[in-house]
Amino acid sequence: MASRIGRFGPHLKELRIHLCQTSKESEGVRNFITKYYVDIKNSNGRFPILIRECSGVQPRLWARYEKGKESCVSLTNLTADDVLSQLESLARKK
Repeated sequence: MASRIGRFGPHLKELRIHLCQTSKESEGVRNFITKYYVDIKNSNGRFPILIRECSGVQPRLWARYEKGKESCVSLTNLTADDVLSQLESLARKK
């Protein structure tokens, strides 16, 4: 399913995923990483995807675009497929 993302466009410069290693709110993000990360990384080679774990942090996805513009979405209590949808949405955004 991750193949539906394909390669990220040149407008997207970086993705950052923040999550807690143990919280229920971050469970879907942990499942997303297990289920989709390898395929996404294989499709996007050297593209920087940063995964940051911190106890008690609320799960979020940050996208950095051209000229330093950033967007952020909450991933609290989402499923792995919902996280993938949020990532797709941010990857299409310019």
